[in-house]
Amino acid sequence: MRRVVDFCRVWAGLTSLLLVLGLSYPVLAQTRPAASRPRNYMRAAHLMGSHFTFTAVASDDSLGWRAERAGIREAQRIDRLCSYWDSTSQITQINRNAGRQPVVVDQEVYDLIKRTLRLSALSDGAFDITFAGGEKIYQFDRQEHAALPAPDVIRASVARIDYRKILLDPAAHSVLLQDPGMRLNLAGILQGYGVRRAQAVMRQLGIQGGLINGSGDVSCWGRQADGSLWRVAIGDPQRPRAAAAWLDVTDVAVVTAGNYEQYFTVGGKRYGHIIDPHTGLPSTGLQSVTIICPDVELADGLDEVVFVKGAEAGLAFINKLQGVDCTLITDDGRTLTSRGMAVKYLSHQPGAAAVAPLSPPKP
Repeated sequence: MRRVVDFCRVWAGLTSLLLVLGLSYPVLAQTRPAASRPRNYMRAAHLMGSHFTFTAVASDDSLGWRAERAGIREAQRIDRLCSYWDSTSQITQINRNAGRQPVVVDQEVYDLIKRTLRLSALSDGAFDITFAGGEKIYQFDRQEHAALPAPDVIRASVARIDYRKILLDPAAHSVLLQDPGMRLNLAGILQGYGVRRAQAVMRQLGIQGGLINGSGDVSCWGRQADGSLWRVAIGDPQRPRAAAAWLDVTDVAVVTAGNYEQYFTVGGKRYGHIIDPHTGLPSTGLQSVTIICPDVELADGLDEVVFVKGAEAGLAFINKLQGVDCTLITDDGRTLTSRGMAVKYLSHQPGAAAVAPLSPPKP
């Protein structure tokens, strides 16, 4: 019998997320003014190299804007701590000491890396944060190329990619890359983690309903100011900024990744920017992948797993997980879904409305 993994429960067991709901108090009409009606407060910000939007439901202007500022600051903190590009981040320190010595990191960073290794193991290496050690041999310029690089060049490009060579010391909270030249890059999951942490901070401040969209990494909770569910759009790969379908949801993450903005073609065949860590070949066959599950960080990693595995194997992997669903669009335009997935499809009309604004898919 096929073993079913309650993946969201496993993921939650590896980390703690403090969610403190704000309390409401009765208002005496005889002695206090009537409470203001709640409304949606929205704010945009450029974070982690991407476009973020924050929506907070509150009946108090001060609380709504204060919570969104706090969410933005939290995402900025995560970026400084774990960015591949920041010369002072703890990830950069680990990379500088590859093959030499372990680096002691914050418990938060240690735990995040530990969770990525669990996802790598469960996906048979389809997700691998050591991908940054690979050689850059492709140019994803949307142009037709004469041919792929030679097979030996492709094989050599992934010689330093192997998540099993990340050595963790739980007593010292240290991380060591075993071989010189190895590199960590948390880009495949960091944006989702930033969204999750920003949501936690906003909820701690008493925001009982909200939505954060980090360039396709969406997490929502509670309800909108009018009591309705959150409407999250799934983009149409053939019509930029238009929606192909939507979901009405709450207390869930909806993460979409696309392979239709960074690619090249050879002989008319499209090769996307997500690389298979085992072969060094670009992913093929899929235009977009949308994951729905309770944890936005987890969903952020799972979309890459499906891209690498491809449509058939990717959906088979998702169907083994409890609490996780997926819809994908293939290169030939077919829409496929996991067993529990239900989406509402739109006619192809520009400007379809969505509470979570459409933005370019995450890289």
